[in-house]
Amino acid sequence: MSDTEDMLDGEQLKTIVENQLAEGNPIEVKENLMRLVMTGTNREEAIDMMACALGLEMEKMVSTGKPFNTKQYLAKIEQLPETPWLDTFI
Repeated sequence: MSDTEDMLDGEQLKTIVENQLAEGNPIEVKENLMRLVMTGTNREEAIDMMACALGLEMEKMVSTGKPFNTKQYLAKIEQLPETPWLDTFI
C-alpha cells in the first residue's frame, strides 16, 4: 500500500477527526459535530461525513503538492450534511 493510500484510509481519517474532537482543535470540528447531532444526524454518520471532507482536502494536498488547506476543510464541514463540494472531487 502506498503512503497516499495509507494517509487516505477511512478509519485513519475518522481517527484524525476523533482526535480533533478530543483536542478541541480546530474548535469548528466540535461545533459542527454538535450542530449535526442536534439537527438529527447520528454521531457516527457525522464523523463519517467529516472524515470524507478531511480526506478530500488531504487528497487535494497530495495531488497538488500544496499545504493542507484548513480553511477549505472547515468550509466543507460547515456545509454538512449537504455536500455540494463532493461532486467537484468525484
